[in-house]
Amino acid sequence: MTESCADSLDLLARDAVTIGTPCGDGDMVWRCWGDGPAVVLLHGGYGSWTHWLRNIGPLKERYRVIAADLPGLGQSAMPPVPYTPQSIAEIVDRGLDTVLAARERFHLVGFSFGALIGSYVARSRAEQPRSFTLVGAASMGLRRGPMEELRPMRHRMSADDLAELQRTNLAILMIADAARIDDLAIHLQTENVARARVRSRPFAPTDLLRRVLPEIAAPLGGIWGEYDATAYPYVDERRELLQTIRPGTPFDVIAGAGHWVQYEAPHAFNRVLLDRLQAREGEGD
Repeated sequence: MTESCADSLDLLARDAVTIGTPCGDGDMVWRCWGDGPAVVLLHGGYGSWTHWLRNIGPLKERYRVIAADLPGLGQSAMPPVPYTPQSIAEIVDRGLDTVLAARERFHLVGFSFGALIGSYVARSRAEQPRSFTLVGAASMGLRRGPMEELRPMRHRMSADDLAELQRTNLAILMIADAARIDDLAIHLQTENVARARVRSRPFAPTDLLRRVLPEIAAPLGGIWGEYDATAYPYVDERRELLQTIRPGTPFDVIAGAGHWVQYEAPHAFNRVLLDRLQAREGEGD
């Protein structure tokens, strides 16, 4: 990782206000930046708050950004076992009682596995979420094209071999344009996978999210990468499902981007998300 990348990551981490809430035998870790209406970010499987590294800066200029490390991921403690998406979401939901003011309204944004967890939170919180934006969500029971198997880690891999493995896996699952896989992406992926103890992949092929969506009161929205490996070439089926559940649901596809759309195409993603949040703010409570 280049010195400038390390500096930007460290600076953002140092600038955060960190809050711990109960999670199993330890804490769930939340990081907060900025002031204004709250935006809660839930990252993807095998990830951490750093899935949002390229989005927090623009968001915190207008919002209070609250980025979680989900239970069993990043720096958060493990949830009690056996865990389920719903039991993990209950820990997140209880944590929001501390992180948010009483009855404070907030926008919720969930990426991949975070969208599944967010769906239970949004359902539980009823009218409190101003909006719920799904980013590259799985667990919708919809088709996707064939995908190459991810490469497993081997015992005692060298740093160079591990970096090359993560570059390969990023190209398979996360980032559509291999030229956009930079040293920072490899570093974040390596760190996040090494710390992941909750195994979320078995939940991805299910329809758990699809079952919860009709029960969510908050306005919905979708943002997907055009070549998202978890959806391509059937991204439009995600649009159709959301708009069947909630007619008029906005749904944006970011051209040329893959699953980790908010990292691969941050300028386009940030513009769409900020426009979406502002539109909801304009509608009032």
